[in-house]
Amino acid sequence: MSQTNKYTQLNNGIKMPRLGLGVYKAQEGSEVENAVKFALAHGYRLIDTASFYENETGVGKAIKQSGVPREEIFVTTKVWNDMLGYEETLAAFEDSRKKLDLEYIDLYLIHWPVPGKFKDAWKAMEKLYKEGAVRAIGVCNFNIHHLEELFESCEIKPAVNQVEFHPLLVQKDLLQFCKDNNIQMEAWAPI
Repeated sequence: MSQTNKYTQLNNGIKMPRLGLGVYKAQEGSEVENAVKFALAHGYRLIDTASFYENETGVGKAIKQSGVPREEIFVTTKVWNDMLGYEETLAAFEDSRKKLDLEYIDLYLIHWPVPGKFKDAWKAMEKLYKEGAVRAIGVCNFNIHHLEELFESCEIKPAVNQVEFHPLLVQKDLLQFCKDNNIQMEAWAPI
């Protein structure tokens, strides 16, 4: 698959594969492990999971068993709504890192813009980024007004906004806003 080796450069200089495997709804255990190992064996280098998916342990096992060097794999995970907040997000990150059994996460995302909580979660993510525990930080499902609200208090702009984006839902205004602010828009469920 020639497209699996194509990259985009994030606003902090990190290269992120343009194509990846999302493991939403993949069952923990052999189902997710086999899917990740198969994807990595066939050239995929981005694996997207989340604490909400409850399959981070299997993703981590598959990465270890794949034979692909860790530095070649771009791992994304996300903090869920009930763990948003400063201390909660730090704890959620450590839980995800432990389940994935990884020294660092390539991209850590806020899963949804829960009002009154996502700004504190973002401060925690900035701390994780500054400490080197994550290579990039970003958001999911943020609309323009959410991003503008985040910009009011953030030190580091999101590198990624992962949103629903496909031929039946083309969010042109959001795409342009992200381009104008050097935020990589990433599609979930694009096909």
